[in-house]
Amino acid sequence: MMDKMHFVLYLNPPRPDFAHTMSDEELSIMKQHVAYWKEYVDSGVMLVLGPVMDPAGVYGLGIVEVDSEDQLQSLMKNDPATAINKYEYYAMRAVTAKILKTG
Repeated sequence: MMDKMHFVLYLNPPRPDFAHTMSDEELSIMKQHVAYWKEYVDSGVMLVLGPVMDPAGVYGLGIVEVDSEDQLQSLMKNDPATAINKYEYYAMRAVTAKILKTG
């Protein structure tokens, strides 16, 4: 069995005040973004997801557990939020309850 890989994702908005000034169209896209990730949260691929309330500007954060970087690329590419936001991601050496249990 291949070990899972973990990545931290940053969803960077188009402007610092985006969370407070979204147009109706932008809000619709962000609702689609949340709906898109729900199945991956439910299945355990997305371990944590949500907005970070940074006073300098709210941004999105997610941590995923995937089989490959290609899988991650596909997940990000298909996210409706990429129409207006940009992803950054970095490999993570995650310690999870599952890893601790299996040693």
